[in-house]
Amino acid sequence: MSLNSLPKIKKHSKKRLGQGHGSGRVKTAGRGTKGQKARNKVSLSFEGGALPLIKRLPMRRGKGRNKNLRHGPLIVNVKYLNTLNENQVVDVESLIKKGIVKAGDAREFGVKILGDGEIKQALIIKLPISISAAKKIEKAGGHVERDMSNRIESVIK
Repeated sequence: MSLNSLPKIKKHSKKRLGQGHGSGRVKTAGRGTKGQKARNKVSLSFEGGALPLIKRLPMRRGKGRNKNLRHGPLIVNVKYLNTLNENQVVDVESLIKKGIVKAGDAREFGVKILGDGEIKQALIIKLPISISAAKKIEKAGGHVERDMSNRIESVIK
């Protein structure tokens, strides 16, 4: 069976409005008589002259109004790093090559490693990492290369 041999199941044809006397919809073309809907299009948000819903809702003001638009770093748990090779350098590019994170999101938002799960092999981490994840990686024989410049600047301020 192919698509072009399927039976037609369409029951009603489209209303053809404004087609003259023989159509059965002559004078008002199926719109009834008078009124706003008979004369022109009415927007979906129109509520018969009442204050529209969008204007009745409170206006969100202040600093946190776009909180849902912000995006933190992508989270990768330690258990997903078991697919990497022994003593491999873990950075954004290696995670993209293994398919653990998507390329566009990882480059835009960054990646952070968290400590959920167990790690079996030693890895070299060059990404932001939680304390618990760092302990698990060092326990497995790997090490974390931390960028201390940011921490020193935050301590000085």
